[in-house]
Amino acid sequence: MQEPVHERLQISPFMAAFIVMAMQFGIGVLGFQRIVAKEAGYDAWISIIGIGLLVHFIVWIMYRICEAVDGDILTANVYVFGKAIGNTINSFFIIYFISACVAVLGGLVEVIRTWMFPNLSPLLFGSMYLILGIYIVYGGFRTVTGISFFGLVIPSYLLFSFAYAIRYGDFTNLLPILDHSPLELLKSAYSMSFTVLGFGVLLFFHPFIKNPEKSKKWVHGGIFLITLIYAILAIISFAYFPPALLNKSIWATLEMWKIVRLPIIERFEYLGIANWSLIILPNVAICLWTASRVIKHVFHLRQRKGVWFVAAICLLLILIVDSRERMDMFTSFHGKIGFGLAFVYTPLLYLAIIIAKKVKKK
Repeated sequence: MQEPVHERLQISPFMAAFIVMAMQFGIGVLGFQRIVAKEAGYDAWISIIGIGLLVHFIVWIMYRICEAVDGDILTANVYVFGKAIGNTINSFFIIYFISACVAVLGGLVEVIRTWMFPNLSPLLFGSMYLILGIYIVYGGFRTVTGISFFGLVIPSYLLFSFAYAIRYGDFTNLLPILDHSPLELLKSAYSMSFTVLGFGVLLFFHPFIKNPEKSKKWVHGGIFLITLIYAILAIISFAYFPPALLNKSIWATLEMWKIVRLPIIERFEYLGIANWSLIILPNVAICLWTASRVIKHVFHLRQRKGVWFVAAICLLLILIVDSRERMDMFTSFHGKIGFGLAFVYTPLLYLAIIIAKKVKKK
C-alpha cells in the first residue's frame, strides 16, 4: 500500500483526462499519416480505430492494477517482485520517460529547423524549453495538469483549419474500403500505436486523482476523442494526398496547412508550428515530472533536484540525435520499447498481481 497523497495535491477526476490526452496528442500528429498508410494503404483509418479500442482495454487494466495495490505501478512492481527487483524495474521507467521527452522535444526542434529557422540552436532552444518545463514541475502536479488543459484547449481552433483540405479532397481515394488483409491492418495498427503511447502515464499519476473511480469515464472519453480526431485527420489526409504524394510527405499535417490563406496570415503553417510549441509543452512537463517522481520513489532524492538531473540528460541526448536519421532511429527504438511496456508488460503485470494476491493469501 502506498502512502496516500494529500488532498490539496490531487486533481479532479475530470482533469485526469487532459493529462492522458496531452500525452497522446504530441509531435506524432504532424506526420503519422504516411507511417500508418505504409502497410494498410488508405484503409489505415480502420487500424486507427482498432488501436483506439485496444487502448481502452489497456486503460481498464491499468485502473485494475492501481486499485489492486492501492497505489501506482511503482507500488505494483514492489508488491509483485519484492523491493530489490521491483525498484530495479522501476528505475527503467526513468530512462523511458527521459527518452520520451527527447523524442518529443527533439522532434519539435527538427520541425522548427526544417520549416522556419534552419540555424536554430538545439542547445539554446532545448535549454530554454526544458527550464520552462522545470518551472512547471516546481509548481506541483496540479500545475502540470493545468498546463495540459491549456495546451489542448487554446490551440484547439487549429482543427477547423483542416476544412480547407476537405474542399480540395477527393474522398474516392479511400475506395475500395477493406482492400487490405487483416495482417496488413494489424501492422498499420502497430505503427499507429507508437503515436498514442502516452496513455501509460496514468499508471504513475493515479494516486493524484481525487476519487479515481469517477475519473474512468472522463479518461475513456478523452481517449475516444483523441482516437476520433486521429481517424478524421487521417481520412482528410488520405482524401487530400494521392498515395504517391503521401508516401513522400514526412509532415503531412503541416503540408495541408500550406493551402490555408487568411487576410492577415500568409504562411499559416508558421502559426501552426508556433501553436505546436504550446501543445508539446505538457508532454515535456509530464515526462519531467514522471521521471523525477520515479527518482524520488526509488532513490529518495527530492523531486526538485531530480528534475534538474532528468533535464540535463534530456538536453545532452537532444544534442546527440540532431540529424533526421538519428532521430528516426531513436524514436523507432523508443516506440518499440513503449509498445512492449504498454501492450505486453501491463497485462502481464496485472496477471502477476492476481497470482501474487492468491499466493500471499495462502
